[in-house]
Amino acid sequence: MGGYIAKRVGQALLVIWLAYTAVFLAVQALPNDPVTIFLSTDAAADPATIAQLKAHYGYDQPLITQYLGQLCALLRGDLGYSLSSGAPVAARIGEVIGSTLVLAGSAFVLAVLLAVALVAAATLARGERLRRALLNLPPLFISIPVFWLGLVLLQLLAVQLGVMSLFPDGSALSLLVPILVLALHLSAPIAQVLLKSVQQVSAQPFVDVLRAKGAGESWIFYRHTLKNAAPAALSIAGITIGTLLAGSVITETVFARAGLGQLVLQAVTVQDIPLVQGLVLLTAATFTVVNLLVDLIHPQLDPRIITAHAGSARALAA
Repeated sequence: MGGYIAKRVGQALLVIWLAYTAVFLAVQALPNDPVTIFLSTDAAADPATIAQLKAHYGYDQPLITQYLGQLCALLRGDLGYSLSSGAPVAARIGEVIGSTLVLAGSAFVLAVLLAVALVAAATLARGERLRRALLNLPPLFISIPVFWLGLVLLQLLAVQLGVMSLFPDGSALSLLVPILVLALHLSAPIAQVLLKSVQQVSAQPFVDVLRAKGAGESWIFYRHTLKNAAPAALSIAGITIGTLLAGSVITETVFARAGLGQLVLQAVTVQDIPLVQGLVLLTAATFTVVNLLVDLIHPQLDPRIITAHAGSARALAA
């Protein structure tokens, strides 16, 4: 288990370093440095001011110096400074990330519950028509754009029915509706993969043995089938974290919620490259850490993973 954990942690660190390198190279590929781009619309910015700011932020140094300097700062948790406010990027993100974590975390939990409930209902349904209707829900959920559903619900609940405000007012409904909008879209791929995995597990001989012994379908599903089908769904849940973050940005913009969505929009609008760079790195790190956690949870659900890993290690040693 120790070797498996060390390998996965090493892979995660490698992915984060490659993501940082890719972002750094993308910034260097821009027509000008971030300071020049930021001040391009400021008529009062003279060459002396631009040169002074470039020296202050280190953009006048050689590329290798910038690369190593920013990498060392990143290891200390320093994401640089925002050009629009002069405040540390980490501080700007810290001011709004709490709201996004509440929205994204709640939506993720609800999405998993919706996916499990949908798969359970479709698997245990006795009527064929009901089962087919339930199986058609995931493709429907994934085909509905998040921003469109958000606008429709705002029009219905805020404008026509008047049961919620167009802007966040601290009420439960102003939080639950964005969570539901994001969770419906996110639950679709999890439900599709989990349903396919449940069908494969249900075809295994041990399920027939349990039925022959008189076990009920619900007992078999919740005690055996769901547990054995969970690893595949867990993997897709980790992959959809990227979709979750992107959906959070769109949802926050539609519902005018303060969070990373508003911060991304502001950073792109004013061309604050260091802030955009910090947000991209945060997204990459979050995606990598979540998938690392998924890899570490997998052996708890399927011990054969550790056995296979140990066998590969012994084969390489031999």
